[in-house]
Amino acid sequence: MSTTASADPPPQKKARVEPESEQRFEGGVANNSAGDLPHNSDSVEMMQQNGTDNDIDEGLYSRQLYVLGHQAMRRMALSNILISGMKGLGVEIAKNVVLSGVKSVTIHDEGTVTWSDLSSQFFLREGDVGSQRAVVTGPRLAELNSYVPVTASTSPLTHDFISKFQVVVLTDSSLETQIEIGEFCHQKGICFISADTKGLFGQLFCDFGKEFTVYDTNGEQPISNMIAAVTKETEGVVTCIDETRHGYEVGDYVTFSEIKGMVELNKCEPRLVTSAGPYTFSIGDTSQFGDYVQGGIVTQVKMPKTVSFKSIKDSLSAPEYILTDFAKFDRPALLHLAFQTLHKFVGKNGRVPKPYAQDDIEQFINLAKELHGSSEEALNEDVLRLFAGCASGNVCPMQAVIGGITAQEVLKACSGKFMPVYQWLYFDATECLPENTLSVLNAEKCQPRNSRYDGQAAVFGWEFQQKLAESRYFLVGAGAIGCEMLKNWAMMGMATEGNGKIIVTDMDVIEKSNLNRQFLFRPGDVQKPKSRIAANAVRQMNPAIVIESHENRVGPETESTYDDNFFESLTGIANALDNVEARMYVDRRCVYYCKPLLESGTLGTKGNVQVVIPHITESYSSSQDPPEKSIPICTLKNFPNAIEHTLQWARDQFEGIFLQPVETAKQFMTDSKFLERTLKLQGAQPLETLEAVRSVVVDQVPGCFADCIAWARNLFQANYINQIKQLLFNFPPDQQTSTGTPFWSGPKRCPHPLVFDADVEMHLDYIVAAANLRAKNYGIPQNRNRSEIAAIAKGVRVPEFTPRSGVTIAVNESEAANHSRADSSFDPEAVKKLKDALPKPSELGLKLQPIEFEKDDDTNFHMDFIVAASNLRAENYDIAPADRHKSKLIAGKIIPAIATTTSLIVGLVCLELYKLIQGHKRIESYKDGFINLALPFFGFSEPKPPVKNKFYDNTFTLWDRFEINEEMTLKQFLDYFEEKHKLKITMLSQGVSMLYSFFLNEQRKNERLALKMPELVQTVSKKTIPPYVNALVFELCCSDEKDEDVEVPYVKYNIH
Repeated sequence: MSTTASADPPPQKKARVEPESEQRFEGGVANNSAGDLPHNSDSVEMMQQNGTDNDIDEGLYSRQLYVLGHQAMRRMALSNILISGMKGLGVEIAKNVVLSGVKSVTIHDEGTVTWSDLSSQFFLREGDVGSQRAVVTGPRLAELNSYVPVTASTSPLTHDFISKFQVVVLTDSSLETQIEIGEFCHQKGICFISADTKGLFGQLFCDFGKEFTVYDTNGEQPISNMIAAVTKETEGVVTCIDETRHGYEVGDYVTFSEIKGMVELNKCEPRLVTSAGPYTFSIGDTSQFGDYVQGGIVTQVKMPKTVSFKSIKDSLSAPEYILTDFAKFDRPALLHLAFQTLHKFVGKNGRVPKPYAQDDIEQFINLAKELHGSSEEALNEDVLRLFAGCASGNVCPMQAVIGGITAQEVLKACSGKFMPVYQWLYFDATECLPENTLSVLNAEKCQPRNSRYDGQAAVFGWEFQQKLAESRYFLVGAGAIGCEMLKNWAMMGMATEGNGKIIVTDMDVIEKSNLNRQFLFRPGDVQKPKSRIAANAVRQMNPAIVIESHENRVGPETESTYDDNFFESLTGIANALDNVEARMYVDRRCVYYCKPLLESGTLGTKGNVQVVIPHITESYSSSQDPPEKSIPICTLKNFPNAIEHTLQWARDQFEGIFLQPVETAKQFMTDSKFLERTLKLQGAQPLETLEAVRSVVVDQVPGCFADCIAWARNLFQANYINQIKQLLFNFPPDQQTSTGTPFWSGPKRCPHPLVFDADVEMHLDYIVAAANLRAKNYGIPQNRNRSEIAAIAKGVRVPEFTPRSGVTIAVNESEAANHSRADSSFDPEAVKKLKDALPKPSELGLKLQPIEFEKDDDTNFHMDFIVAASNLRAENYDIAPADRHKSKLIAGKIIPAIATTTSLIVGLVCLELYKLIQGHKRIESYKDGFINLALPFFGFSEPKPPVKNKFYDNTFTLWDRFEINEEMTLKQFLDYFEEKHKLKITMLSQGVSMLYSFFLNEQRKNERLALKMPELVQTVSKKTIPPYVNALVFELCCSDEKDEDVEVPYVKYNIH
C-alpha cells in the first residue's frame, strides 16, 4: 500500500495474498493457519460466544451493551474489518475496534517501524525500529480481546483480498490508493473509510454505499408518556398528563397501548407526529375511531432511515462536510484543499514538507493556489502555512481524536447504529501551537534526532518537548479516561526528564467489565490495583516515563499525603473520575493552590471536556448540572407506574432488609457505645433502631436454610399479596375522587394481588434469591437447588391476611410528610422497655454479615433478587417487566461507556494540555467541548471567565485571596485589615471554628486578641495543626467605611 510519503502508483491486482505474508494472532499468540477458527479450544469457545446468535459476554461488554444494544453487537459480531496503516492513527482505530467485539480485525501495513512512529504508535517499542509494523503490532493488539482474532498482512492490497471484508479503513494512504480502493468498495457494497492526520490536522471520509440503513439515528431511549386525552378529528391531538413536556418532534413516529375507548390506537402501526407543541402533538386522522375514555401510554418508535453515500471520487469534487467547530465555518473547505495539496506535493517531491522548512511551505502555498484555481473565495494562507509546516508531524492526541471518531464510524458501518459522518470531517487544533508560530519555530528547532519524539517535535520543536519532559502532573483516577490519559502522556514524553513525574492514584481494583475499554488491563490483571497495573503498562510503552502509583482516595482523609508541598510542586492536575463529589473536591484543591485542572467525562457516545485555568476561567464547581429528579416516596411505596419505580423499590428493599438492619445489629453486638449513641437520636429514631436490632437478633433469627425459605415465602406474601389487598381495601378499583374522577387513573395504576406458585419461574427466583441472601446474613450455608427450595416453599404455612380498617396510606407527598411528622413522636417508656428486653451481645453468638449491593457478580444473588422483586411488583401493577440487562443498568446506576468516546475525549483533553504547557494566557486559545458521536455532533466554546466581585475599587475572583506572610496576633490581624484595606472584620472563622466576632464578651475577646493566629486556631478548635499544613485559611465577614457589609476574598495565612 502506498502512503503519502511515497509517489508509487496504485498497487497491481493479484489473485491472492501469499500465505507467508499473513499472520493470525489470538490472545497475542501467532497462528499461521489459514483456517477460520483458532486451534486453541478456549479461544474457539470465546469466538463462538462472541459470534452470531450465541450469547454475548455481558460480563465483558456490559457497559458497551448499554450504548449499542444486543442487536447492534450481534451485527458487529458478523463483521470482518480491514484496517490499513499501522502508524499512530491506524493502531488507535484498531485498538478501539478490537475492544468493541467485531468478528475479526485484519491489520495491514507494508512498512517498517521508524523512530517517528514511536511518537504515537503505543504498541511499538524502541527495539522494534526496522521491524515490520503490522507483524510487531498484531500480537499486542490481539491481547486486548480474546474474542476477536487479529491477522497481520504485509502484502500489497488486492481486490480479491479486500472482498473478504465488510468494512475497509485506509490510513496514511495516497489519494490514488484511496480513490482506487474506494471506488471498488463502492461498487461491491463494502463500507469504505479513509482517515488521516498530519500534525495538528485531521481528516475523515465515509462511504457506506448507495443504500445504507440506519436502524437508530441517535441511540436515545424511546420516549414514553402517559396520556390524558386524544381528540377525535381529522388531526387528532394527543395531550399528556399533568402538562408534562412530551419531547416528541415533527417527523417522529409513535404507537399506543392501554387506551380505553379509542382502542384502535392500541398496538397500531407507527403513526407520524405531524405537528407538536410542548404538551400536545397531532397524529393524523382519528375521526373514524371510538371515543377516548381514559388512560393510555404513547411510545416513540425508532424507524429505520436509508442514507445514500457518494463514492470518494464523486465526493472529492462535491464534498459535504460535518462541521466540528462552529467558530471555524471556513475551515472544512480550506482543509479539504490542504489535504489534496499535500498529495500533490508528495507526488512531486516523494515526501511531505519538512518541518517548518520555508522553501517547502512556499511550494505548498503555490500548489494550493493552483488547485484553488480562479475561485473568488480568498485562501487563508496563514492556516495553509501552519498545515505545511507541521504536516510531517505525528501527534498522539490528534490521532486519538480522529481515531476515536473513525472507530465509531467503523462500528456504525457494522451495526447500522447511529448516524454516520456524511461524508467529510475535518478537525484542527492550531491553538496548541505557540503564538506567532512561524516566527518562533523553524526547521532547525524541529529537525529529527532519531528520537522517539521526532514526530511530536516536528510540530512543536525540541524546546517544547523539554517542557513536557519536566512537567509534574497528578492524575486522579486510572479507569477508562485514566488509561487513555497515561497512554497519551507516555507517547508525548510527559515526565521523562529532570524533576518530571506523574503521580496516579486510584483506590479501585480491576473488574472484568473494565477490560472492554480500559485497554491497559488484561484478564490476568483482574482484582489487581488499577493504578499499579496502569503505571506498569505505560512504563513498557515508554521506559523513560517517571510514574508513581498510589491506591488512595483523594479527599480530606488523605490531605496528609496530598498536602501543601505536594500540590505546590505540581504543574497541573487531571481528573479521571466517575463522581461529582470527588471532582468538586479536586477542583477546590486546584483553586486553592492555583493549579490548572483538566476535567472530562463520558456517557455512552457523549463526552465533555473542561479546562480550568487559574485567573483565566471559572472553576469546575462554578456551574453545576441540575440535581437528578427523584421519585416521590408515595409513588415508590404505593403508586408505581414505570419499571424505574419498581426497580428503585427493589433496591430500597435490598438495602432495607439485607444491609441496613443487619449493619445496625452488628454495631449493637460489637460497639459498646452503640446504645448510648442510639438513645441520643432524635424523634422516633431510637425506637425504630432498637426495633430493627430486635428483629435481626431475636425475632427472625433462622436456625437453618429451611427457615430462610419460610422467611422468604412470608416476605413474598407481605409484599405482593397482603400489601396490595390492603391498598385495594383503602382504595377500591371503582373509587372516585372528590371531583368525581376515577381514583385509579392518570399515573395511578390499579394493582392486583399475585397468587404464589412455586412452579412459576419468577416466583421461585424471588424465593431462591431472598432465602440465599438471608442465609448469607446469618452465615448459614447457601443452597442453589431450585427443586429442593420449591418443595420446601410449597409446604410453608402462611397466615391468612385480612385488610384492616384505620390503616392510613399517603396519596401524595404532602400527606406522606404529614404522616412522617406524626410518626416521629418520642415514647421514652417504649424505648426503655425495648432496650431492657434486648439480650446482651455476649449471649447472642451470631455471626452477622451485612450485604452491600454488588451488581457485577452474577453468582451472588444480588441482581437475582432485584430483578425478581422488581418484576413481581411490576406484575402487581401491570407494568411491562425489565430483563436482567436493563434492570442492572437502572438499579445499578451504571454509566454506559464505550472505548471510542473515551479515546476522543482524552485526545481533546491532551490538546488542551499542550496549550497549558505552552503557557497560553488568552482565554480564546482554549476550548471547552461537548461531543455526541451518535449524531454526530461536535460543539466547542471558549471557557467561561470567572465571576468578578468588587470591594472599593478592588476587583477579585474565586482565584484571589489575601495572602499574609508574617506572624501576627489576632489584634495585629484585625488592625492590618482596618489600616491597609479599610475593612473592619466583624467575624472571623477557620473551618467550623468561630475565632472572633463583634459580639464576643470582653474577657474572651481580650484573651484571644493577644494570641498568635496559629495558637488561636488550636485554642478554639481544641485541635493541633498538623505538621504538613503550611498555611491556614480564614473566612472573613467585613464592613467598609460606610459600615456596610462587603464580600471579600478569604485569607491565606502562611505559617512560619
